Amino acid sequence: MYRAGLGVVVVGLWAGCSTAPPEVVCREASMEAAQQCIVDVSAAHAACLEGGDALCTADDSTVTAALSAAEAQVLEACMADETLSLPVAEHSARLASSCATQADSLAWRTFGGPHAAVWEDASESEKTCLTTAHEAGAQLISDELQLLVEASGDGLDVPAATALRADPRSTTRQAVTTACPILSDLIAIDVNAYVDNTGNQADCLTSMAHPSFDVPSCGPSAATFDAPRGEWTEVIVDSATWGTQCADGTDYAFWVKLAPEGSPLDRVVVALQGGGVCVFEDDCASRFQFAPQLLNAQGLDDVPFGGGVTSSNPEVSPFADWTILYAPYCTQDVFAGGGVIESFENLDVPRFGSVNLRTAVSMTRDVIWREMDAAGEGYNPNDVVALFGGFSAGGYGTLYNYHWMIDDLQWRQTTAYPDGGLAVDNGELLGVGSLGLLKIPAWGMKNYLPPYCFDGPCSGGQIILEALSERVQPGIAQNMLLLGNQHDSTQAGDAYFSNDADFINATRQMYCDTRDLPGVFWYLTSNAEESVHVVSIRDDYWLGEVAGMVMSDFFVQATEQPDMLASYIEEGDFVDAIPGVEPIPCQLP
Repeated sequence: MYRAGLGVVVVGLWAGCSTAPPEVVCREASMEAAQQCIVDVSAAHAACLEGGDALCTADDSTVTAALSAAEAQVLEACMADETLSLPVAEHSARLASSCATQADSLAWRTFGGPHAAVWEDASESEKTCLTTAHEAGAQLISDELQLLVEASGDGLDVPAATALRADPRSTTRQAVTTACPILSDLIAIDVNAYVDNTGNQADCLTSMAHPSFDVPSCGPSAATFDAPRGEWTEVIVDSATWGTQCADGTDYAFWVKLAPEGSPLDRVVVALQGGGVCVFEDDCASRFQFAPQLLNAQGLDDVPFGGGVTSSNPEVSPFADWTILYAPYCTQDVFAGGGVIESFENLDVPRFGSVNLRTAVSMTRDVIWREMDAAGEGYNPNDVVALFGGFSAGGYGTLYNYHWMIDDLQWRQTTAYPDGGLAVDNGELLGVGSLGLLKIPAWGMKNYLPPYCFDGPCSGGQIILEALSERVQPGIAQNMLLLGNQHDSTQAGDAYFSNDADFINATRQMYCDTRDLPGVFWYLTSNAEESVHVVSIRDDYWLGEVAGMVMSDFFVQATEQPDMLASYIEEGDFVDAIPGVEPIPCQLP
C-alpha cells in the first residue's frame, strides 16, 4: 500500500529542538511535508477509485486534511526563515497547492485523465496494474525528495545529487515493469517515460518546497536564458541537453517576448508556426530539396510575428502585453513527433515536433517562474492564464498537445485555439484518421498522446475532440476554439480532400457533430469567394465579425468569461459560390 517516505523519520530528530539555521529547518520541514503530502493525496485518489470508480474531488475530506497538514507544518517551521522568496504564509500555501496539482497529474497520467477514463473500462487485473504503477510513482516522488534533502545536507553539488536519483528510478522501472507490463497498452505511455515524467514532477515539487534547492529540470534553477521584458528574444536550444532537433539536424530554436514591465508574466500566448506536412518519402525529399527553410528553426524572417492574436499593438490585440512564445516548426510532423528518426528507403527524417514544442514551453515556464519568484510575486501554475494554439500544421499540433498543457504542465486555465488545421478526416484510406495507424508508431507519438486517446483514429480531429471534451472542465478558461475559413484549399489539400466542396461539407458536418461537446466552440469565417488559410493572425478577420461576434472579443470571452462562450458560424453563400457545397446539416443558433 501507499507508504510514507523516508523523510517522516528524519523530522522527528530535529523538529522542535533543532539548533540548525532557520533556513535548514524550513527546508527540511518543507520537503518532509511535501513527501508526506504527495503520498497521502495519492493514496486518497486510489481509495476514491476503489470506492467509487472516480478520483477524489478537490473538496474530499482526506485530500483537504493532507493539504492542511502540509501547510501547517511548513508554516510553523518556516517562520524564522528569511531566505524564502515569498512570505511564509504564501510559501506554505503554494507548497500545499503544488502537492495537490502534482498528485492530480500523477493520477491523471495513470488512470486516464481527471475523468479516469481508462480505469472505468479496465478489468480487475488491469486495475491492479494501474494501482501498482500509481503507488510506485507516488513513492518515487517522495524518495527523490528525500534524496535531495540528504544530498543537500551532505554538501553534494547538483550533478552528484542528480546522479543519486538513478537508483530509485531504476527500482521503480523494474517494479512497474514487473507488476504492469501492459502499461503502454492501457495508457499509451511506456514505463521509461512514465518514470521520467514522474521524476520530473519531483523536481517541480522540490522547486516549490524551498528556493535553496538547485534542480535540473523544473523551476527557477532550471532557467537557462535571459530575455528583456517586452522584446523578442531568440532562444537556441542545446540538443544534447534537451533532446530536441530539427529535421535538418540543427538545434531547435524558439522566440519569446516576456510581458513588458507592469504587465503580469503569467498571462501567456503560445503560437505554433505552420508549414505543411510531409508523410511519404517523395514529399519529404521534395521538402529537403526545394524548401529547406521548412526544416530549420533558427533566424526566422517572420519573427516578431505580428498579426491578430500575436500583435504587439494593443489597439489590435487585447493580448499585446501578454508573454508570447512563438514556436517555429521544423519537423514536418505537425508538432507530434516523439523524438525518433523515421527511415524511408533513401531518406531519414527526424520527427521531434512534440519534443521541441514541450521543451520550449517548459524552458519559458522556468524563466517566468524565476522572474516571478525574484519579484516576490510567486509563480503558481494554477494562476497562469494561457492561450495555446497554432496555425495550419500548428493547429494539428494544438490538438495533439493540449492535454499536456493542462495535465502535465499544470496550466489548468489554458484555452486551445487550433486555426486552419482542424484534422478534418475525409473518411478514406488516405486521410488524417487512417494515416494515424501508420504515423503514430512511425513518429513515436504514442508517449505524447492523451492516455485516453492514442490509437490510430485519435489523429482525426473529431475523435480527439470527443476525447478531450470528456477531460476539460467547462466554466474555467479551459476550452477549445476551432477556427478557420470554411473555404480553405490549403487545409483541404493537407487533409487529402480531392476538392474544396468535400472539405467544406466535412467541416460543416464536424461542426454539427461536435458543437454540443463540453468545451468545444467553433468560429468559422464566411469568405466563399476566395480560399483563406488561417484567420486569427490576419487583422481583417481578427477584428471582423461572424454572426455578430468579433473574433478578438471571442478570445477575450474565452479567457475572462468562459461561461459565456458559444459557437459562431454562418451559412453564407457557399452553396451558390462553390458547386457541390451543401447547406449546414444542422440548425444554426
